[in-house]
Amino acid sequence: QVQLVESGGGLVQAGGSLRLSCEASGRTFSSYAMGWFRQALGKEREFVGDINSNGDMTSYAHSVKGRFTTSRDNAKNMVYLQMNKLRPEDTSVYYCAKNIGSGITPAYFASWGQGPPVTVSS
Repeated sequence: QVQLVESGGGLVQAGGSLRLSCEASGRTFSSYAMGWFRQALGKEREFVGDINSNGDMTSYAHSVKGRFTTSRDNAKNMVYLQMNKLRPEDTSVYYCAKNIGSGITPAYFASWGQGPPVTVSS
Protein backbone atom coordinates (compact mmCIF):
# COMPACT_ATOMS: atom_id res chain seq x y z
CA GLN A 1 0.00 0.00 0.00
CA VAL A 2 1.48 3.31 -1.12
CA GLN A 3 1.45 6.13 1.39
CA LEU A 4 1.55 9.73 0.23
CA VAL A 5 2.67 12.59 2.46
CA GLU A 6 2.10 16.15 1.30
CA SER A 7 3.64 19.42 2.36
CA GLY A 8 3.67 23.04 1.27
CA GLY A 9 0.17 24.41 1.71
CA GLY A 10 -0.54 27.74 3.34
CA LEU A 11 -1.81 31.28 2.95
CA VAL A 12 -0.80 33.46 0.01
CA GLN A 13 -2.01 36.69 -1.55
CA ALA A 14 -3.64 36.71 -4.94
CA GLY A 15 -1.02 36.71 -7.66
CA GLY A 16 1.44 34.83 -5.50
CA SER A 17 2.92 31.35 -5.76
CA LEU A 18 3.08 28.16 -3.74
CA ARG A 19 4.63 24.77 -4.33
CA LEU A 20 3.12 21.58 -3.01
CA SER A 21 5.24 18.48 -2.54
CA CYS A 22 4.09 14.89 -2.27
CA GLU A 23 6.37 12.05 -1.19
CA ALA A 24 5.45 8.45 -1.93
CA SER A 25 6.53 5.38 -0.02
CA GLY A 26 7.73 2.18 -1.65
CA ARG A 27 9.95 1.14 -4.51
CA THR A 28 7.54 1.27 -7.44
CA PHE A 29 6.96 5.04 -7.67
CA SER A 30 8.46 5.27 -11.16
CA SER A 31 5.89 2.76 -12.48
CA TYR A 32 2.71 4.77 -12.05
CA ALA A 33 1.23 8.12 -12.94
CA MET A 34 0.30 10.67 -10.30
CA GLY A 35 -2.53 13.15 -10.09
CA TRP A 36 -3.50 16.29 -8.23
CA PHE A 37 -7.02 17.14 -7.12
CA ARG A 38 -8.60 19.84 -5.03
CA GLN A 39 -11.77 20.14 -3.03
CA ALA A 40 -13.24 23.42 -1.89
CA LEU A 41 -15.67 23.64 1.00
CA GLY A 42 -19.05 22.34 -0.05
CA LYS A 43 -17.89 21.27 -3.50
CA GLU A 44 -16.92 18.02 -5.15
CA ARG A 45 -13.30 16.95 -5.51
CA GLU A 46 -12.01 18.11 -8.89
CA PHE A 47 -9.11 17.18 -11.11
CA VAL A 48 -6.24 19.67 -11.24
CA GLY A 49 -3.53 17.90 -13.21
CA ASP A 50 -1.60 14.70 -13.69
CA ILE A 51 1.79 13.45 -14.80
CA ASN A 52 2.77 10.12 -16.35
CA SER A 53 5.17 7.68 -14.79
CA ASN A 54 8.38 9.02 -16.34
CA GLY A 55 7.36 12.67 -16.15
CA ASP A 56 7.32 13.59 -19.82
CA MET A 57 3.57 14.01 -20.19
CA THR A 58 1.26 16.19 -18.18
CA SER A 59 -2.31 17.39 -18.46
CA TYR A 60 -4.25 20.07 -16.62
CA ALA A 61 -7.74 21.28 -15.92
CA HIS A 62 -8.71 24.28 -18.00
CA SER A 63 -9.02 26.42 -14.88
CA VAL A 64 -5.32 26.05 -13.97
CA LYS A 65 -3.67 25.54 -17.36
CA GLY A 66 -0.83 28.00 -17.86
CA ARG A 67 -0.61 28.77 -14.13
CA PHE A 68 0.05 25.38 -12.50
CA THR A 69 2.79 22.90 -13.36
CA THR A 70 3.32 19.40 -12.05
CA SER A 71 6.65 17.61 -12.11
CA ARG A 72 8.24 14.59 -10.51
CA ASP A 73 11.59 13.28 -9.34
CA ASN A 74 11.48 9.50 -9.45
CA ALA A 75 14.87 9.17 -7.74
CA LYS A 76 13.36 10.87 -4.68
CA ASN A 77 9.82 9.43 -4.93
CA MET A 78 8.53 13.00 -5.15
CA VAL A 79 5.87 14.78 -7.18
CA TYR A 80 5.35 18.53 -7.12
CA LEU A 81 2.66 21.06 -7.98
CA GLN A 82 3.94 24.55 -8.68
CA MET A 83 1.08 27.05 -8.46
CA ASN A 84 1.63 30.52 -9.89
CA LYS A 85 -0.65 33.52 -10.35
CA LEU A 86 -2.91 32.19 -7.65
CA ARG A 87 -6.49 33.45 -7.45
CA PRO A 88 -8.96 33.48 -4.57
CA GLU A 89 -10.96 30.80 -6.40
CA ASP A 90 -7.94 28.47 -6.09
CA THR A 91 -8.58 28.31 -2.34
CA SER A 92 -9.07 24.64 -1.60
CA VAL A 93 -7.65 21.53 -0.01
CA TYR A 94 -5.20 19.96 -2.44
CA TYR A 95 -4.55 16.22 -2.73
CA CYS A 96 -2.00 14.11 -4.53
CA ALA A 97 -2.99 10.58 -5.50
CA LYS A 98 -1.73 7.51 -7.29
CA ASN A 99 -3.30 6.80 -10.66
CA ILE A 100 -4.81 3.31 -10.88
CA GLY A 101 -6.78 3.48 -14.13
CA SER A 102 -7.43 5.33 -17.37
CA GLY A 103 -9.34 8.38 -16.30
CA ILE A 104 -9.15 11.65 -14.43
CA THR A 105 -12.03 11.33 -12.02
CA PRO A 106 -11.30 10.49 -8.37
CA ALA A 107 -12.45 6.89 -8.98
CA TYR A 108 -9.26 6.28 -11.01
CA PHE A 109 -6.97 7.33 -8.18
CA ALA A 110 -6.02 5.86 -4.81
CA SER A 111 -3.72 6.27 -1.83
CA TRP A 112 -4.67 9.90 -1.29
CA GLY A 113 -2.39 12.33 0.49
CA GLN A 114 -3.65 14.13 3.56
CA GLY A 115 -4.58 17.29 1.70
CA PRO A 116 -2.89 20.50 2.87
CA PRO A 117 -5.13 23.57 2.64
CA VAL A 118 -4.26 26.41 0.30
CA THR A 119 -5.85 29.78 0.99
CA VAL A 120 -5.54 32.67 -1.46
CA SER A 121 -6.52 36.06 -0.12
CA SER A 122 -7.75 38.84 -2.35
